[in-house]
Amino acid sequence: MSSAYPPGPKGWLRNLRSLQHDALQFLTNLARTYGDAAHFRIGPQPYFFFAHPDQVKEILVTHQASFRKNRLLQRGKIVFGEGLLTSEDPLHMRQRRLVHPAFHRERIARYGEVMVEKAKEIRDRWRDGEELDMAREMSAVTLSVVAQTLLSTEVAHEADEVGDVMTDLMEMFPILVSPIAPIVLKMGFLPRIRRFRRSAARLDKTIYSIIDGHRRTGADRGDLLSMLILATDVEGDGSRMTDTQLRDETITMFAAGHETTAMALTWTWYLLARNPEVEREFHRELETVLGGRTPSSADYPRLRYTEMVFAEALRLYPPGWITGREAIEDVRIGGYDLPKGAAVMTAQGVTHRDPRFWPDPDRFDPLRFTPEAKAARPKMAYFPFGAGSRICAGEAFAWMEGVLILATLGQRWKLESLNEVEVKPVITLRPRTPMRMRVTRRSGAGAGHGGRDVELRVPVAVSSA
Repeated sequence: MSSAYPPGPKGWLRNLRSLQHDALQFLTNLARTYGDAAHFRIGPQPYFFFAHPDQVKEILVTHQASFRKNRLLQRGKIVFGEGLLTSEDPLHMRQRRLVHPAFHRERIARYGEVMVEKAKEIRDRWRDGEELDMAREMSAVTLSVVAQTLLSTEVAHEADEVGDVMTDLMEMFPILVSPIAPIVLKMGFLPRIRRFRRSAARLDKTIYSIIDGHRRTGADRGDLLSMLILATDVEGDGSRMTDTQLRDETITMFAAGHETTAMALTWTWYLLARNPEVEREFHRELETVLGGRTPSSADYPRLRYTEMVFAEALRLYPPGWITGREAIEDVRIGGYDLPKGAAVMTAQGVTHRDPRFWPDPDRFDPLRFTPEAKAARPKMAYFPFGAGSRICAGEAFAWMEGVLILATLGQRWKLESLNEVEVKPVITLRPRTPMRMRVTRRSGAGAGHGGRDVELRVPVAVSSA
């Protein structure tokens, strides 16, 4: 195998502009033009992009010790501090040990009842024929779920404000991880920078206030924050988390539990509304399994088709659509020798649509996730929650939340898509414009299966400004 760098586009200024304005399309074009591996530069920094599942496995699993989080992503510490998303070992390993019990199977089952309860609240609020922005609706329900399960607090009265704060922070993320971030962040006179700082300060104030309230009572309220406060690192030095560490992990899990699941659910409804045969099969399963009663955690393992619907939506529109690493030593990936300090990228948004592993890749087909279909393709052809030691700690939580919310809302309502929506790749795959949908009370459901093509509609130029 050759140790020369893989091929790639020249002109680092053009590469920088492409990454800044249309990162997902840029990476998609790299794979289409140069194949499984590509190399490019931005200034003196070498970048490597790998798209094949075997290469993804090498980076995230086999040789994971040779990498750390991408240097640019480390700037996310401005928001997330030293949380699981941005911290490195040994701190990352210690924090993961402390967080792990919070996602034990029995705890998640109890959280499932909260998921259904919050979904019922929004289900009962909808009115027949009402037109809604589905991204905002799903953000509201996941915000209330994460607030109750993570913080044991109600935020319904301030859901819109907290949601807007999170939107401001997410919208800023492409700037935070860009090469020009150190310059832009010093421009405090810019309205966007002022708004970002206000949003970050407001979120900090809220989180520290909740931590203080938990500290004063000293009780285990059954939420994730209580567990983190009481957790002791018995495998390490026996210490507990400081308020700063609690803040960092809380904001990280708050963002992950709220933003990513909300976007996954938003795109799932969009796909169901535009694929009536799949929607009918989805409704048929709800009628068969639930028989008209409200879902519960115990129903989750029985809602197999609903889970496949959610899985296929995560394939087509993975909220975490890109993964970045930095080589901390010389390492060989895909037959190429990468130097220490190289920036390395994989992209769920690209690999999940590779026609070699996903025939007719733009087609929405939940049957791709039968046990037989999954066994027939490389495992790392699908990695919506990452892989290796940094796989999302809340993956099981997210699967249950997605399925139970879909089931609870889908029991009563049928959704109609009212507009075409393009993706806006920021830290997650967000709708570029409001996703307008009409809700109609269901009068019945039919059987059948099918799917239609769903092209990943990325604007010609997606601005990160």
